[in-house]
Amino acid sequence: MHDLNCYPYPFLEDTFDFIRMSHVVEHVVSIIKTMEEIHRIAKNGAEVEIVTPHYTDSSSWQDPTHLWHLHSGSFDFFQESHQSSYYTQARFVVLRRDIKLLKLFKALGIEFLVNLENRSKGFRRIRVFWEQYLCFIVRGKVMTFRLKVVKSPSRGI
Repeated sequence: MHDLNCYPYPFLEDTFDFIRMSHVVEHVVSIIKTMEEIHRIAKNGAEVEIVTPHYTDSSSWQDPTHLWHLHSGSFDFFQESHQSSYYTQARFVVLRRDIKLLKLFKALGIEFLVNLENRSKGFRRIRVFWEQYLCFIVRGKVMTFRLKVVKSPSRGI
């Protein structure tokens, strides 16, 4: 047991090949510090799976312990190519992001369309359109992110 808001975590650097955080990240005080610790304890190339509610799901807002309400692009800030990647030196590559919708919208095929970006980056506009214009009507439930840890020896991360 460890309070994830207390740093550093009780693990050595470069310990883990895989880290799974299920319904955790929305509860921590600082997502950036938490991701920096995840980066520190993970090996280069390790995969990190993060499961969290989509900000349009009522469960994101019902739980009074939720500090953050996240979007499908929330972890892009940790990618080297992101325009706001200067918040931290911890680097990840977003390999995949899956959004589950309510059963009705899954049955109608909308969940499939929203997740087409995982098959080809050319379909990214569908998710962007859904999140900018439709997501409060066709609401998201849960998001699962698959990230890869990137450590650059030149930066000493």
